[in-house]
Amino acid sequence: MCIRRVVFSALPIGLVAAGTLTAQRSAPVREGYVTTSDSARLFYRVMGRGGDTLIAIHGGPGVDLESIAGDFAPLAGRHVVIFYDQRGAGRSELPTDTTRLAAARQIADLDDVRRHFGARRVTLVAHSYGPLLAASYALEHPDAVKRMVFFGPVPPRRGDFWQRFGASMAQRLDSAARDRLADASKRLADPNADARKACRDYWAVGMRPRLAEPDRTLPLIKSDLCASDPAGIRYGLTVTNRVVMASYGNWDLRERLRHLDVPTLVVHGEQESIPMDLVEEWVTSLPHARLVKVPKAAHFTYAERPEL
Repeated sequence: MCIRRVVFSALPIGLVAAGTLTAQRSAPVREGYVTTSDSARLFYRVMGRGGDTLIAIHGGPGVDLESIAGDFAPLAGRHVVIFYDQRGAGRSELPTDTTRLAAARQIADLDDVRRHFGARRVTLVAHSYGPLLAASYALEHPDAVKRMVFFGPVPPRRGDFWQRFGASMAQRLDSAARDRLADASKRLADPNADARKACRDYWAVGMRPRLAEPDRTLPLIKSDLCASDPAGIRYGLTVTNRVVMASYGNWDLRERLRHLDVPTLVVHGEQESIPMDLVEEWVTSLPHARLVKVPKAAHFTYAERPEL
């Protein structure tokens, strides 16, 4: 949930709660590493029990599983939930060769994660940039995906998304806030600066335009965008985000989606900076999809309107 095409444009998934896993401590939790088909190491966390397996796909690109784990933890009450740090983020491999970050490799990594846990068919639950990865994966491996749930997704095609998204975000930030974001971004790129402090300063400002009512809902977000390894935080926001998004090019999945027989639920806030009409193209393209428009919510519908 980062997507930083402009300094304030990351589409993150969560912010500054202290304990990201307190909601479901009763469910079994285990952590470790998946070794991929090209010998990279991806950090994972598995929670919960049940007959259905979910893979939770964080946004960014370049943030990590901590950005959704706290808010998605209730899913572990009825499901096995697999969280993982995408390549180039968090505690996973931070490659010196950035060609190893490209979208095709991220898709292959997701399949390696599924295979590692012996799951034949999975449900993909994704936020922000995550749905683009999830849908791209489903198009390559349709028999491996049972269903998908998208929260606050980027659209299925690039089109004029960046321009419209950037303009909407700019309207929600005054010049002082933009200056604070720019300063935090500069410190994130400085190897001698405190990456975690820069991250917290960045999202202290950057979260507010992503919420319909920030003063009310910021305390409700249980995930923590700045809880992972500082090296992964810095690399993810300064390298992975740029490289991965560039690798998608002028993406347009719509025609291929028309042949994807995977039931999909799209949940999108009515006050979101990601344009609703572009998000609706997920539903008009997929043969078995529906859209839930959430009033009085923006990018974090699950925290902003949990009763819905």
